[in-house]
Amino acid sequence: MASVRTSSILTLSGLAMLIPLVLGCNANQTDEAERERNQKTREEVAKATERAKPAIEEAGKKIGEAASKAADEARAAAEGVKEGWSRGGHQLLDINSASERELRNLPGITKQDALKIVDGRPYRDKHELVAKGILSDAAYMEIRDHITVAKRQ
Repeated sequence: MASVRTSSILTLSGLAMLIPLVLGCNANQTDEAERERNQKTREEVAKATERAKPAIEEAGKKIGEAASKAADEARAAAEGVKEGWSRGGHQLLDINSASERELRNLPGITKQDALKIVDGRPYRDKHELVAKGILSDAAYMEIRDHITVAKRQ
């Protein structure tokens, strides 16, 4: 009976030693199969990208050209608005140099408002009329499209 136990123990211990080898082999085969799948996926994606590259480059070129054309048209439109505004007699009034009388011609500006504007000079930005407390937001909103602050050199 002792010999059966000994041989069983030896057999079991031998199996116990073989299990990691078998599992390791299986794990190695699984790792190898996964590496092969990953490599195949990378190759397929690389080929697809290579095939798509000319179309992507062409689309990018067309988008660039369209953006450039749109920018040119926007500039032309802005210049047209500026020219049309000037021709219509609606030139912007420089709040740093306009007379009291010119300021009073602005919509909603009273004689007192005009005097405050003159006294508050110089302005770096037209919104300073509100920031300095010279005009209310509502009064400023009425004249903001009619005034400017000319850039000094």
